[in-house]
Amino acid sequence: MKLSVLVPVYNEERTLEEVVRRVCAVQMAKEIILVDDASKDRSREILDRLKDQSRRANDPLNQIKVFFQSENQGKGAAIKTAISHVTGDIVIVQDADLEYDPKDYPALLEPIQDGSADVVYGTRFAGGGAHRVLFFWHSLGNRTLTLLSNMLTNLNLSDMEVGYKVFRAEVLKSIELKSNRFGFEPEITMKLAKKRYRFYEVPISYHGRTYEEGKKITWKDGLAALYCMIRFRFSD
Repeated sequence: MKLSVLVPVYNEERTLEEVVRRVCAVQMAKEIILVDDASKDRSREILDRLKDQSRRANDPLNQIKVFFQSENQGKGAAIKTAISHVTGDIVIVQDADLEYDPKDYPALLEPIQDGSADVVYGTRFAGGGAHRVLFFWHSLGNRTLTLLSNMLTNLNLSDMEVGYKVFRAEVLKSIELKSNRFGFEPEITMKLAKKRYRFYEVPISYHGRTYEEGKKITWKDGLAALYCMIRFRFSD
């Protein structure tokens, strides 16, 4: 099976090269689709260099594709652009900020590879590897949104907002996504649940950042997530 790794990028010059290095270290055939969402730092320059290095290396296990948004639209918009270029059998979303470690890929991919699952979510709240201890209110907000999502979908997820989401490619392509920002997380959950796809969860490690270190999601995104859950549960 070929893996498609979707990497939305916005102002991640400090971590971008290391994320790509760690993804490349996963031993399976893959394409790494990086979409820069109009970064204002050196991310675009770094992406151009990574693309050139990949072309020269001609590594059959790691094909790097790079795309640039003309204006900043949000994580969901970058993911939608990446999906349009997917050629793999399994798709995983990889944030570019090192909060999530590609060493967890084998465990995340296993339920799809063995035919048990259509969709796999990582979970930061049910065991797993090392976790950095950070914000109480952020954690409470995540758990509240997950509870509301479960009430609307009749699923029992423990971490709906997790960044690590894995899909069979045909499952992901069956969904028309509309959210441009962080509403991607609740939207995809609502729409996949309505189609009754098979969900699995896998414990993962988590190395969260502070806002000073570059964390971008805020309480406003939490309110937007609530709106998206209601909107996409009862309409398309």
